[in-house]
Amino acid sequence: VPEEALANATPYLQAFGHVVLAWLWLDVGLAVRAREVMIGDDMKAGKLAAMRYFFAYELPKIDAWLNVVSRREGLCREMQSAWF
Repeated sequence: VPEEALANATPYLQAFGHVVLAWLWLDVGLAVRAREVMIGDDMKAGKLAAMRYFFAYELPKIDAWLNVVSRREGLCREMQSAWF
């Protein structure tokens, strides 16, 4: 049912976006560790710290978003435009 699929599109897209960003951070981290990028030691340390931050603080948020999607939460689908 299209309405059901669209009802939780926002948390799905938030989760998907975070997975894509995690993949990009992983690419950055691997490039830094493999010394494929010519940047200073402080910049390398900063990029690795930012990657670890994203994995520790941002990536776990996808569990909550996908939980709503997997439960097929109907709250958004039940909303009516007249209520706004």
